[in-house]
Amino acid sequence: MSRSGILLLDKPPGLTSNQALGRAKRLLGLRKAGHTGALDPMATGLLPLCFGEATKVSAFLLDADKRYLAELELGVSTDSGDADGKVIATAEVPPLDREGLDRLLDRFRGPIEQVPPMVSALKHEGRRLHELARAGIEVERPPRPVIIHELDLLAVDGARLALRVDCSKGTYIRSLAMDIGAALGCGAHLTALRRERSGPFALADAVTLETLEDDGEEAARARMMPPDRALPGLPSVDIDADAAARIRQGQAVRCTAPPGDPVRMYSEGIFLGLGRIDERQTLGPRRLIHPE
Repeated sequence: MSRSGILLLDKPPGLTSNQALGRAKRLLGLRKAGHTGALDPMATGLLPLCFGEATKVSAFLLDADKRYLAELELGVSTDSGDADGKVIATAEVPPLDREGLDRLLDRFRGPIEQVPPMVSALKHEGRRLHELARAGIEVERPPRPVIIHELDLLAVDGARLALRVDCSKGTYIRSLAMDIGAALGCGAHLTALRRERSGPFALADAVTLETLEDDGEEAARARMMPPDRALPGLPSVDIDADAAARIRQGQAVRCTAPPGDPVRMYSEGIFLGLGRIDERQTLGPRRLIHPE
């Protein structure tokens, strides 16, 4: 059975991403693993998990764009920005119409700056912000640039909004909800969040923990995809068996492909890992995927 690959998990509510990862590791009987972009306990949806050698490509999924389905409640603010937090303020919701809301949402489309929430895994002087928040300590957080590629208003139901958000890495949907509420003058918090896409992967292809449990270890491992499925946007280069042997030993080889960094390396259909082609058309290994 394979010990390396990418598993698309549909994370349930009530678990941290690390707890969901831990359960998946036990069900697959594997130890070396990591997730690729945390979801809050309240949030559900696509959580790509990398096992074994596939952990070497996890950074590309961490850096990938994401898509979310988000539900907001206007007029109620919480200390965490979501439904798991304590209510800290309420306010009357102004009259809403789709046209006016869409004009307001236009402020948040494209490149914006966003202040991360206190309840987050970011660090301040070596401590996680959520640890400080639990201790009642709030620190200044500098705004960070993010990109909202698409922000679609799906539904308006009284004080509740449903949005679909396509965004860059590092975007906090809780912060987006709070900022929308602030722009309306009434506050808001996130009541539901579901990740629908991460990089090249879609929620429709994800599996639940219950299904993995029903599968058993062998069938669960068979659901894993090869590591290079995370890298469809990278250029690729094919080399012969002799060059592949040298690459696996950490040596550089001549290559006729155009310069690129990183590139996917293949030999006889086997993914060797990531390499770099320099201006002299020399291909060198950057991160090798070792065969099992």
